[in-house]
Amino acid sequence: MGASNVYAVNMDRNDNSVNIKKAAYHHGDLRAALIAEGLRLLAERDVDSLSLRAVARGVGVSATSVYRHFPDKEALLTALALEGLAQLGVAQHAAARAAGGGCTGFAATGRAYVRFALANPALFRLIFASPVLAPAKAAGTLDTEAARLLRANAALVAAQQGGEAATRAIEAWALVHGLAMLMLDGQIPQDETIIDEVIG
Repeated sequence: MGASNVYAVNMDRNDNSVNIKKAAYHHGDLRAALIAEGLRLLAERDVDSLSLRAVARGVGVSATSVYRHFPDKEALLTALALEGLAQLGVAQHAAARAAGGGCTGFAATGRAYVRFALANPALFRLIFASPVLAPAKAAGTLDTEAARLLRANAALVAAQQGGEAATRAIEAWALVHGLAMLMLDGQIPQDETIIDEVIG
């Protein structure tokens, strides 16, 4: 099964990709509209080719309007990364709930993590491979649903199978993140069977 098949499966099983219709902005929450357009553009291109002007053009406003909410590209990227983390957390929470929680639910969150990465490669790389969230991480103020879910599930598994919860969390994150990056970088096939077998 190739990459395109994995993407098709992702869309059917758990649509984590960013599907936002492009429309001119008329009124309402401009900041939210700019973030939505930024996410839409990231589904088509990489971070380096994303610009404030392109986001403004896609929403149908002037570049000056964008600067009122995002003074520079880094501010926009930070907002996009935070939104991406929120979407990842929602996807993992839904996967855990659908699997019935417990150890099975923990494994389901890992598979959701990898599928999110494959469905949203540019957004995923922005979240984890760029420095935009470094200040919040360093200050210890980055508390997302994905992080809370990882800690809670790791504590549950540790209680059932032994070991330290913190170590279990690192092991689980290293496994799913490593698998996601290997697939994104073309080192191994983007194959649903591999995802299911490795994250059992």
